[in-house]
Amino acid sequence: MAPPAIQRASVALLVLVSLTLAVGCVGYQFGHRTLYAQDIRTVHVPVFESNSFRRNLGERLTEAIVREIEVKTPYKVVSADRADSVLYGRITNDAKRTVAEDRLDNPRVAELSLLVQADWRRRDGEPVGSQIQINVPDAIRVIEASQLIPEAGQSISTAQQAVIDKVAQDIVAQMETPW
Repeated sequence: MAPPAIQRASVALLVLVSLTLAVGCVGYQFGHRTLYAQDIRTVHVPVFESNSFRRNLGERLTEAIVREIEVKTPYKVVSADRADSVLYGRITNDAKRTVAEDRLDNPRVAELSLLVQADWRRRDGEPVGSQIQINVPDAIRVIEASQLIPEAGQSISTAQQAVIDKVAQDIVAQMETPW
């Protein structure tokens, strides 16, 4: 006959194994792939349209989004005819405002902001996952801002790129499936 400590340990092990087999890990998935829609493998990102008078914002934003998708998601960006889904987008507004001036009213700190609307759809036109909806059905709206400080050697282009990178990160983060 085994000592009582060994009997208790074997009973505890038997109960633990039984519970694991009964409950299982069917509902749980592990790894970064589980953060994204399982039925989507490829995405097409056409050039984002732009209502802005500033040149090349749509192209720069599209490039930043493609880079973010390739780096941070399991999706592959492909041409329209090979894609499982399409991420459409439009820059609906961009603004530049003065945050701080010197005593002669010269701008010393400015803020650039972008308002972007994005829509991610399957090939058949159905929205992918549950999208964030803010006044626009089945769409993602993102607004980001970046500061421009000329004395620090920053230009409009570098401030624009900073805001574009933030918007791209926000849009790609919205591609994750909700918990």
